Amino acid sequence: MIVVFGSINVDLVCRVPAIARPGETVLARGYETLHGGKGANQAVAAARAGGGLPVSMCGRVGDDGFGHAARANLAREGIDVTGVVAGPDPTGCAFIAVDPGGENAITVASGANASLRASDLTHVFGMGDVLVLQMEVPFGEALVVARRARAGGARVLWNLAPALPELDRAACLSLLAASDVLVVNEHEARAAAALIGPENKSAENAATALSAAGADVVLTRGARGAVLARARAIEAEAGAAAVHVVDTTGAGDTFVGALAICMAEGRDLADGLARSCLAASLACRAAGAQAGMPSRIELDRAQSGSS
Repeated sequence: MIVVFGSINVDLVCRVPAIARPGETVLARGYETLHGGKGANQAVAAARAGGGLPVSMCGRVGDDGFGHAARANLAREGIDVTGVVAGPDPTGCAFIAVDPGGENAITVASGANASLRASDLTHVFGMGDVLVLQMEVPFGEALVVARRARAGGARVLWNLAPALPELDRAACLSLLAASDVLVVNEHEARAAAALIGPENKSAENAATALSAAGADVVLTRGARGAVLARARAIEAEAGAAAVHVVDTTGAGDTFVGALAICMAEGRDLADGLARSCLAASLACRAAGAQAGMPSRIELDRAQSGSS
């Protein structure tokens, strides 16, 4: 089973001619209300890529319209939502601006996500389980869950996103020690590596430095694909697929969800790297974090067509 402990948001998305700079106001013709949150996105990506492999979500939403809609959206994807708790805090909300090239800028109001507790997750972990974590819920609670999962024989996939400025050396080392696989983008890799050693100008060098702490490190590089760092060396690399990019929002979460499925199925991480890059590329073809996330059938067809 894939167990996701993380954030659930509603995304307010607007398309802009250019992403606003500090002090600048940019007008958009309108906006869309979509489902998001890194935890929910990764759960949806896993549910679609898994083709029936059980996925469970643990998170918090508000007892409000956004919260009810977010929970129903996850359930429609076949995700077990018994661990989604409704409380007095408002449902988390993300404000996303997308430019004509598909790049985005995101501001997240945590809301109910900040109230998520390790005790909300009642799943008893065992061999074959994969726990998926991110950084949009309280770090200390996620760390408790990660340690509990590994003690039960599960594997932990931790996405260090977003990279929190308050994360310190001790917290970073604790995170790495509690993870089997760490997924980072180039900015996150450099930020994390700088906490535990000398600064690395190269994201690839930063990833190899992080891998020295014990976890396998997967570095995502956008249109340049991803690399796998293990035991201080780059072990594998995979490219991104050529697609017409509409919106990159959710591509990283799609990558994580697909990689979690590969781990649960016992695939080699190098093979999982290529499949996850393909999933992330396909997700960029539609607007919104979840709309373009591919199904298992789409992934299988695309992978066989590219091989």
